[in-house]
Amino acid sequence: MNAEIIAVGSELLLGQIANTNAQFISARLAESGINVYYHNVVGDNEERLLQTISTAEKRSDLIIITGGLGPTKDDLTKETAARHLSCSLSYDMESLKAIEQYFLQTGTEMTENNKKQALVLEDSTVFFNFHGMAPGMLKSAEGTTYLLLPSPPREMKPMLVNQVLPYINDQKTENNSIHSRVMRFFGIGEADLESRIEDILSEQTNPTIAPLAEDGEVTLRITAGSSDLKEAESLVNHMVTVIEDRVGQYCYGYDQNNLLQKISLLLEQKGLSIASAESLTGGLFSSEIASIPGASHYLSGGITVYSNKAKQAVLGVPEDLLEQYGAFSCECAESMAQQVRIKFDSHIGISFTGVAGPGDYNGIPEGTVWIGVSVKEGIVSSFKVTLKGDRNFKRIRAVKHGMYALIQLIEKNAGPLVKQDS
Repeated sequence: MNAEIIAVGSELLLGQIANTNAQFISARLAESGINVYYHNVVGDNEERLLQTISTAEKRSDLIIITGGLGPTKDDLTKETAARHLSCSLSYDMESLKAIEQYFLQTGTEMTENNKKQALVLEDSTVFFNFHGMAPGMLKSAEGTTYLLLPSPPREMKPMLVNQVLPYINDQKTENNSIHSRVMRFFGIGEADLESRIEDILSEQTNPTIAPLAEDGEVTLRITAGSSDLKEAESLVNHMVTVIEDRVGQYCYGYDQNNLLQKISLLLEQKGLSIASAESLTGGLFSSEIASIPGASHYLSGGITVYSNKAKQAVLGVPEDLLEQYGAFSCECAESMAQQVRIKFDSHIGISFTGVAGPGDYNGIPEGTVWIGVSVKEGIVSSFKVTLKGDRNFKRIRAVKHGMYALIQLIEKNAGPLVKQDS
């Protein structure tokens, strides 16, 4: 099945909002073995939407349209789809009742145009909207399947994941089993990784291998299809083993187990606590750790000390150390890590300091970052990374380097004293 996504909304074309729905839908479809070959954005215009749908159905089996299901006059997706398919619209009574109940419970007046949200294409499969008003719907005609979804992400995402994809997967024949696995890499660039497995990529048929670079990480999605699910799983597992033999030293996790998930899980499993002292990253490390439910089990706390004065007064970094070596040094990073670990009485202290830019600072090149690590046994160490990109990208990359070093320290016992320039 080949899919195409059409996002409807003039606000997308005006740049008022980003089309994050298409990204989310594409990722979820890939996991189900459905190829997405085209993304389109069209404004709230019936004729242009008709043209876009007509073009899409010539090249795609599944056309997914998001947006334009609301109550106002410019919400015309259902009407346009009905015109294109020469079918009528009718009220989905369950959705209409839920809309009426909402206004009754909130004590607000329900205007007549709100009923419009309950209209669906005739003879379509309806997906109830548990997080909003307008239902989704799916209708097949002459070999093409049309899927209409609401545009608010908080409505679209659960509808797609919990209702639409299970329905589509149930409709698949036994001869179309798909299995996918994601390999996650750090410490190696996309080009380097590809060059090391170039022959494997050139010869791929089934499974297929899709590389993706994102914020300093690289992933490989391995997908296999077969008439038997176990055979598809076997094909994927064999390819994973082949790739691990080439570049397994850079592979830190699989599927949804990214750096943040992995370090949080390790800290939880090992019963370790951690505290952070951040200059360059401005609290980003502790914020990321705190975003995981249950972080209070292992996150002792974090201190942001951007100025030298704060490093001395709040953390206790010696003044003479800062005068002799400067804030952007291994000595400062190690002192910060040790001081924050002691202050929070945690098993591990980690620190981040460096030059985010733009431009060099007192002869220290832009992108120079020192990360310090202190453990309760009294071992203190640091390592330098050289990062490229804008300020925020450097901060994100620095945090990921810190997480990766901690994974090595805890899981592989390799220690963080590994040069990781990139």
